Amino acid sequence: MSRPREKVSSVDPIWTALRQQAEAMAGREPTLAGFVHATILQHDRLEQALSYHLARKLGGEDLSPLAIREMFDDAIAADNAIGQAVRADLSAVFERDPACHSYLDAFLFYKGFHALECYRVAHWLWQHGREAMGLFLQSRISQLFSVDVHPAAKIGQGIMLDHGTGIVIGETAVVEDDVSIMQDVTLGGTGKESGDRHPKIRRGVLLSLGAKILGNIEVGEYSRVGAGSVVLKSVPPGCTAVGVPAKLVNCECGDNPSQQMNHLIEELPDNTG
Repeated sequence: MSRPREKVSSVDPIWTALRQQAEAMAGREPTLAGFVHATILQHDRLEQALSYHLARKLGGEDLSPLAIREMFDDAIAADNAIGQAVRADLSAVFERDPACHSYLDAFLFYKGFHALECYRVAHWLWQHGREAMGLFLQSRISQLFSVDVHPAAKIGQGIMLDHGTGIVIGETAVVEDDVSIMQDVTLGGTGKESGDRHPKIRRGVLLSLGAKILGNIEVGEYSRVGAGSVVLKSVPPGCTAVGVPAKLVNCECGDNPSQQMNHLIEELPDNTG
């Protein structure tokens, strides 16, 4: 039985590391050994472990964990991009969050990661005409993880939802690859308008805690939005926006703000007077 696992692991370094970390945790924490074995060590692939873990969280009286797991397995088998995104998201959390000391930490315990991967299945369902099931998952994700992402939203890979709590992403929002989003961030509309009405967050952006980006506007690639800011106008690439309403204060925010995770804002001198 070990041969298939070794073959898969040899070409999947994240799964290999995750299993090694799980074995070490089971040894250090005997009380958690059964949980770790059921969630990680009994599976041959990362995708299997993920669907098992998330189905146990999402399942309940309305829909059993087994039914949810089958649905997750179907989506993941049909779309290889989901598994690729899961690995990129795990790497993003491990590399960017100083409180995360292993892939295992994020996989087992980080609800921002859990919410994001559940969204990925809800999005697949939405794309395949199963809107009601996508909305069901959205509701469960919101209840369990305090993250509310519409299943029609488009989210790339290598995403970190740090802490997760209070994040809201609207129906027509777009989040490209390698974006970091802190807690209590909203990508919302400005009223009752219909159609394309939510923000477009380009590659490599850092959205600091409590930021609100509203309307069909663009936050350009490798830019930053400061903590507590309310953005109502587009932000050019490579710039920093801060304040209520947000203004540009610094267009030298580093090469990769989403990876550097630098939330400090240095205002430019006031030359108005």
